[in-house]
Amino acid sequence: MPNTDKPTHTLSVYVSNKPGALARIAQVFARRGFNIESLVVSAAVDGHFSRMTITCSGDPEGLDQIIKQMMKLVDVLHCIDHTFDKSVMKEMGLIKIAVDTGSRSEALQIAEHFGCKTVDLTPESMILQVVGDPAKIDALEEMIQKFKIIEFVRTGKVVMSRGQDIT
Repeated sequence: MPNTDKPTHTLSVYVSNKPGALARIAQVFARRGFNIESLVVSAAVDGHFSRMTITCSGDPEGLDQIIKQMMKLVDVLHCIDHTFDKSVMKEMGLIKIAVDTGSRSEALQIAEHFGCKTVDLTPESMILQVVGDPAKIDALEEMIQKFKIIEFVRTGKVVMSRGQDIT
């Protein structure tokens, strides 16, 4: 769960796909007292670059400083704060819950309401896959609490700017 004491920000960082880039970026956050809540890294279209989506918490005044310091790093091509812009943010979660034949129907109804896919089913458990905004996944987690949650894993946010804006 994200830290609720300080505002949460979502940044997109476009970097050269080179060893050590992530460590240098993480150090910038640590020096400014920001906590990285989630981090998703994937290769960009051509493979020479990577896109990082960083969800972090900390004082808003320090965020501008972090962005400026990251832009000074050799491997960073650009860094954009998507916290307040029009962008698409999604996350994926996998939830393994204990269910028997008597409770499976209710679990499947909850899963259907949240648009989940059942990706594994055994006589004593099921794994649900959910994709959506973080609030949707939080709501599913709350609703599914009536069952025993065996495991729960979330990817962290991925973000893409809408229209012609650069991510």
